[in-house]
Amino acid sequence: MRRELTLGFSPCPNDTFIFCALAQGRIPLAHARFATPLLEDVETLNNWAMQGRLDVTKLSVHALGHVLDRYTLLEAGAALGRGCGPLLVTAKAGGDPAAWTVAIPGQHTTAALLLRLFLRQPCRTAVMRFDQIMDAVLAGQADAGVIIHESRFTYQAKGLRCVQDLGAWWEEETGLPIPLGGIAARRSFSADLIEDIEKAVEASIHQAQADPAACLPYIRQHAQELDDTVIAAHVSLYVNDFSLRLGEEGRAAVHELLRRGREAGIFQPAHSCISRI
Repeated sequence: MRRELTLGFSPCPNDTFIFCALAQGRIPLAHARFATPLLEDVETLNNWAMQGRLDVTKLSVHALGHVLDRYTLLEAGAALGRGCGPLLVTAKAGGDPAAWTVAIPGQHTTAALLLRLFLRQPCRTAVMRFDQIMDAVLAGQADAGVIIHESRFTYQAKGLRCVQDLGAWWEEETGLPIPLGGIAARRSFSADLIEDIEKAVEASIHQAQADPAACLPYIRQHAQELDDTVIAAHVSLYVNDFSLRLGEEGRAAVHELLRRGREAGIFQPAHSCISRI
């Protein structure tokens, strides 16, 4: 009997696009099989990774820096690229972001880490689900917010302005793409099993790219924003060549984010200096 693996990813369009074929049983594994996937907000998945709950999981690269003793990053399935970083937005006309209370989409999200690195000092933060941040800023519950996912495409229509594109700041600072998230598997798995999982995720992406319309019902079933134009823009932005294969440049970006996190005292060196991320 093949081993059953637990799997978790977010309900955001890029993840449901990537995992659609796999979640619907159209991509077999050679050495195991996946249980019914668990779809949760990325910060929930980050917290589960801290607990070691799942065998294979989507997680933020920020969270990865805390769990590298337990998980290894897969080559396939990453959310990484250029022009796709989190945005620091506000309804204010001006002011110093370092003095604001900023809503963030989770303590261990890459968005939170980028905000910390950009400001070069801690600021007051309020943790909330990513889909609640814009309304919280508009209601005055926070001075600003770091928005991710579909919110990138809708914040201007709500009357918010972008103070800083944190992804653009990262690219200017490092020359590297922004490493937002990835798919990780238990470090204790054999090399054959890890390769099997990587190939399955890559095959699921190829199937989705070959017939995007077939994925749309699954994506819409879980998406926060149901407008087809927004969904298409979201998938186009976050699913790219790095999603198929992280590669040398992608891994360099992950290593650099973890290095800067160590410099800022955010990661324990023993957990974030492992050569096989």
